[in-house]
Amino acid sequence: MTRPDSAQTPSVNERGAESLSTAASASESTNRAPDRGAPENSRVVLGSDEISRALRRMAHEVLEGNKGGEDLVVLGIPTRGVPLARRLAALMSEVEGREIPVGTLDITLYRDDLRRNPTRRMEPTTIPDGGIDDKVVVLADDVLYSGRTIRAALDALGDIGRPRAVRLAVLVDRGHRDLPIRADHVGKNLPTSSRERVHVALSERDGDDQVTISGGDR
Repeated sequence: MTRPDSAQTPSVNERGAESLSTAASASESTNRAPDRGAPENSRVVLGSDEISRALRRMAHEVLEGNKGGEDLVVLGIPTRGVPLARRLAALMSEVEGREIPVGTLDITLYRDDLRRNPTRRMEPTTIPDGGIDDKVVVLADDVLYSGRTIRAALDALGDIGRPRAVRLAVLVDRGHRDLPIRADHVGKNLPTSSRERVHVALSERDGDDQVTISGGDR
């Protein structure tokens, strides 16, 4: 896939656990699907089969880049990053013939919009046995938008341990970055307008798998 010039836009791996920012704002939350589902006027851009193929490809990319599954730890960012992380870990475990550790990373207290918005319900952070020190951590999320959620995740990760490297895997990259952050592994690059909203539904939480877009100019 085509990616921006790394000299201009450093990857999450290059930033790694050295990120020292505070995190996530309200603008990042506008990319996510509300629990009630996508609006009636939305259009489907990824179906169940396409999501499955994208995740399988991403799993192989992670293993190829890491030269196998050694020292990999996959952490999902709630909410829909968690089932994505579990799927990626399961796919990599299938290829490697051994379990790839998977956990969750809550970023609620690292958000930079806490003063403006009510505190969201905290989700548990679960770190696999063996921790993350000197590991290659793969952060998994559903949509990459402003980059502020990922900055929050890097801050949260830094308070837990010191990974050797941090990669970012997202199902959808919709652009419109506020921060110099990009994904290492992307299911689909999806050009959008700032007025459009991307909705991700996953069977573990929503009953089916699909990515839809609503709003904006039709």
